[in-house]
Amino acid sequence: MNGMLSIVLSTLLDIVPILVLVLFFQFVVLRKPIPQARRVFLGSVYVLLGLALFLVGLEKALFPLGRMMASQLSEAEFLGVADLSEAQWHDYYWVYIFAAAIGYATTIAEPSLIAVGIKAEAVSGGSLKNKELRVFVAFGVAIALVVGVFRIITGTYLEYYMLGSYLLAFALTLYSSKDLVALAGDSGGVTTSTVTVPIVTALGLGLTSSIPGRDAALDGFGLLALADPLPMTAVLLYGLYRKWITRTAKTPSQ
Repeated sequence: MNGMLSIVLSTLLDIVPILVLVLFFQFVVLRKPIPQARRVFLGSVYVLLGLALFLVGLEKALFPLGRMMASQLSEAEFLGVADLSEAQWHDYYWVYIFAAAIGYATTIAEPSLIAVGIKAEAVSGGSLKNKELRVFVAFGVAIALVVGVFRIITGTYLEYYMLGSYLLAFALTLYSSKDLVALAGDSGGVTTSTVTVPIVTALGLGLTSSIPGRDAALDGFGLLALADPLPMTAVLLYGLYRKWITRTAKTPSQ
């Protein structure tokens, strides 16, 4: 309980500047009372408690889960080698599978992406589908995590993967509509949010602590960086796919 109260107080201190800013604009700039003040106050309490419980969940479950799975899947006995120094990059295939699966699952469950998908479907008049968009983004994150795990295992430079990923996304923008480019950028950003960040970060740090010669500061981070451009690429590919579907539907059958 003491730990919970400490987290609640810490969360309260974090959101106080936001409350002060909102109240300043409401009473000083707009000079109006808060509409439905009781509901706003109750909602603020819910936000405070929700954030506090979420932070507790991160410390007690999500971070340990990511580290535990990464450590267990990269043990010498599990990989079938006498010593980890003898393991090759392809011996870690279960780590790749886990990274892809957890990347897909966390992205599908990401609240921020769900919100973007709902708005995209509404604004586009149904030409973009919420579920289809989320699936494409989730596949993009899954591929990004596999590439990121490969980088950690092989010890290669992150810069090469980042450059290649953004060049691919940039090339696809030349063939995509302007509206879709903006949506792709937002989709790439919201994937690294509430659910995805803690597990992916713990996965990277868990791998670096298990693989010999890896440094947590140099190699443990970078998975989230790749989870931006590759989902953008996936959304642009989805846009091209929808364009092809529309063109095919309008073309009379021979």
